[in-house]
Amino acid sequence: MPYWNHMNAGWGPPALLLSVLLAVTLVVLVAVLLRGSRARPEDKALRILDERFARGEIDQEEYERRRAALLE
Repeated sequence: MPYWNHMNAGWGPPALLLSVLLAVTLVVLVAVLLRGSRARPEDKALRILDERFARGEIDQEEYERRRAALLE
């Protein structure tokens, strides 16, 4: 039995380190995914406004007026 106990003790610290690294990686991944899904409404509105201007749906004057209103 002494041989088995010696082998078992050798895996303790590496296994613990691997478990901690895995847990930290999962927490960071979840945090990044949640942060990405919480886009501010102003950002979404500006993105839509930029897309409408790029497609030519609104002219520059209207674009600038609406952008200024959104940024106030």
